[in-house]
Amino acid sequence: MKGACALSCGHCKPPKPITVKDDDRLGRERAVITTSFGEIVLGFFPKVAPVTVAHIVRLFRMGGYNTNEIFRVDKGFVAQIQGVEGGRSARMNKALAAEAAKNVPDEFSDIEHERGVLSMGKFEEPNTGTSSFSMVLGDAHFLDGKYTVFGRVVSGDHVLSKLEKVETKKEGIFVMPKDRIDILSGAIMYADDEGELFATLEEMHAGGVVSSEGGTSSAPKKRRKKGGNTGQPEHAVEL
Repeated sequence: MKGACALSCGHCKPPKPITVKDDDRLGRERAVITTSFGEIVLGFFPKVAPVTVAHIVRLFRMGGYNTNEIFRVDKGFVAQIQGVEGGRSARMNKALAAEAAKNVPDEFSDIEHERGVLSMGKFEEPNTGTSSFSMVLGDAHFLDGKYTVFGRVVSGDHVLSKLEKVETKKEGIFVMPKDRIDILSGAIMYADDEGELFATLEEMHAGGVVSSEGGTSSAPKKRRKKGGNTGQPEHAVEL
């Protein structure tokens, strides 16, 4: 991760978010996760894992990760978000339950498992990912080509560092926090070329810096004045 705060002291200013200028695999959608330890922003790779990204984004849009939890924190390995069906403290409606139960196909790529990468949880059988996924906390190259990488943490690495300091317990193959780590909310927003977040694509195009090449060009448009329109899958080796 760029500019990681290893000490998580709480006094330094968090680094600027990773943008489409830093990583041209990123799309515009961002999942903004508010936890009891701070905010983490996820970016997605829609051209690398289109089915997985569409499924996870849809679950976020439906509020599926609200009241969920980070049920696994294995320092230097993964912080894993519980599946929507098993982690929420709020009840699900039928539409959300149906979406959360869907399996997504494996979409392996040559992207390596390193700190900040988003990796889809699955069972041992192929094509068994549903809604649990991990934020990788270190180099885990033995997972490469075995689990779908579909995005990365673009902001909030200092929050991941805080998570790595919580007290944990071992339950079977999982290293889990002793106290529940709540996901208070998860919302989809849109990021311009500079990483500024907007509620809608229309607001991003109206008020943001957006290149003519969808965020990959080095010649962005001038920013317009704002206003107006403005059980559980075993993820990665049991990850």
